[in-house]
Amino acid sequence: MNLLTIGNPKTLKGQGLNYATAILHLAPHTLSGVMNACPYATAGCAAACLNTAGRGGIFKKGETTNAIQKARIARTEFLAADRAGFLAQLDREIAAHVRRAERHGMVPAVRLNGTSDISWERVAPELFAKWRGLQLHDYTKGAHRLRNVPANYHVTLSRSESNEAECLEALANGYNVAAVFADVGYAVDGTLPATYRGYPVINADEHDLRFLDPSGVWCGLLPKGDAILDDTGFVIR
Repeated sequence: MNLLTIGNPKTLKGQGLNYATAILHLAPHTLSGVMNACPYATAGCAAACLNTAGRGGIFKKGETTNAIQKARIARTEFLAADRAGFLAQLDREIAAHVRRAERHGMVPAVRLNGTSDISWERVAPELFAKWRGLQLHDYTKGAHRLRNVPANYHVTLSRSESNEAECLEALANGYNVAAVFADVGYAVDGTLPATYRGYPVINADEHDLRFLDPSGVWCGLLPKGDAILDDTGFVIR
């Protein structure tokens, strides 16, 4: 079982900017039944999770799971049962990804929370120390994490239905915030607003390389998967 994947449609967009990104997908929130991989999740976040976007949300008639979901659960079970073994394999796969990217003349990057929100800077600080020349990046609902990450770990705060005050504080301090926009006045015909709450909005669907973004901006996203039907306030309407 591989831990990292390189075929995510969003991360593949970064290849146009000469970045090759490997991403770790775990089972989000409590879906695995063995741990909570998203301790900062809100009800809206859990309901609109990207776990159901793309191929992860395609199920055969009459079925409620698929190979992608089973793989994410298996990885999460591995992490919960044998953290040392999991981290050792993750380290080997990162090394292989770096070699592969460099063979193709590309810059390697790694996203550790594809469908989770684990504080990897606390879980595996040795990983960031060993790979200090490698760019790692993620999103989080935990605003406190923005101020306590290694230099090679870029973390973007993610807006939920209940943390907008924290988001505005983060923006005022030069951090970036991802937010999902939809409906009249916002994502009409697939467009995003120019500003929101006084701060610029950039199109974060163009690529997933948030460490390349200017500071103090909303990273605007269109709803995907179950987020399309969100009515909790997680999606800005």
